[in-house]
Amino acid sequence: MSGTLNKVMLIGHLGDEVKMHYFEGGGCVGRFPLATNETYTSKQTNERVTNTEWHNIVVRNKGAEICEKYLSKGDKVYIEGRLKTRKWQDESGAERYSTEIQCTDFTFLTTKKESESNASNAAPTTAQKPVAKQTEAPEPIGDEEDDLPF
Repeated sequence: MSGTLNKVMLIGHLGDEVKMHYFEGGGCVGRFPLATNETYTSKQTNERVTNTEWHNIVVRNKGAEICEKYLSKGDKVYIEGRLKTRKWQDESGAERYSTEIQCTDFTFLTTKKESESNASNAAPTTAQKPVAKQTEAPEPIGDEEDDLPF
């Protein structure tokens, strides 16, 4: 394979609200931190350990406006994009580097309110939403008498 690939897929929770920056030409950029967790059991202490990794997400234009409108701190989201490292200068003039995820696609998974209510509804209650059940078997698609060997 002679090509290269720069692709990131993350599922995590927003660590803060989406911060927007608007440009004169009408474009905009939204930025927010995303937390992903890794949980394992320590062999020395036999305790569950959770490590949180923080990712800087950058969304542009229409996607940024959608994220600003519908996402808030604590919401769970799927992010797809690519890694990009920027070089910049801080107040003292020192060169600094930031690695960001340039978001190309996203899917809202749950809101913070939904996550909290799912955690509190772990025990069955009488006020749960009814679940639709399929009562009939689905109709087979195509001819039932095909000549496939499997």
